[in-house]
Amino acid sequence: MKFKFLLILLLTSCVSELNKTISKSTYASSGFAYIYNESDYTNKITSKKFKNDQLIIAHNRLKVGKLIKVTNPKNNKFIVLKIKKKANYPEFYQILITEAVALKLELEESLPFVEIQEIKKNKSFIAEKTETFEEERKVVNKVPVTGVKIDNLSKTKKISKSKTVNFSIIIAHFYSSDSAFFLKQRIIKEMPNFNNKKILIKKKKKNSFQLISGPYNTVNSLKNDYIILKRNGFEELDVKLNEKIK
Repeated sequence: MKFKFLLILLLTSCVSELNKTISKSTYASSGFAYIYNESDYTNKITSKKFKNDQLIIAHNRLKVGKLIKVTNPKNNKFIVLKIKKKANYPEFYQILITEAVALKLELEESLPFVEIQEIKKNKSFIAEKTETFEEERKVVNKVPVTGVKIDNLSKTKKISKSKTVNFSIIIAHFYSSDSAFFLKQRIIKEMPNFNNKKILIKKKKKNSFQLISGPYNTVNSLKNDYIILKRNGFEELDVKLNEKIK
């Protein structure tokens, strides 16, 4: 509770800086989706019941009716749906989705990493039946590479490449490195059970800094620090997927 008060005090004092780097007009986040199971409501894992064969999303903070784009960055598939219900689910996850949504996005059940973004309806955007779906796959760097062929004038070689995956927690954005450093020191001092060796300040561009924790090689190690941060007052946490070709 003490640290939560310090966090609010810090973020309040830096509000003018944060407003320059964070747009409050739309909600955007990244992390893991909670894929609903039929027994979740009975076992009180979720506070609401859903029909798993329907395309449904729910959130624990956003209002019912908001239009949300959910993207699987690994294959660039996305779906746009209205939030059906406001529901509670395990705090590690960014959004709740049904199995039908997971299948539509071709999410890995063991690694359901998604990007979510609120869509503002305007004249140029019409969500037909509140759902759209991207069928075309785009060739982007985020697509997993399983094998690459390189042709040589003398002979042809087949070089197999694989991607290692790890994660980082984006704790906060700042306009100055001093503010980021101040919060880093507070976390180290006030949260002894947090793995502070992973905390670093990353400069994105001029007057844009991120306080990051990571990398994490497993979801379980990520989940532990994520939950510690959430329980100490950090609400707007993002998880970043890092992929590196070996």
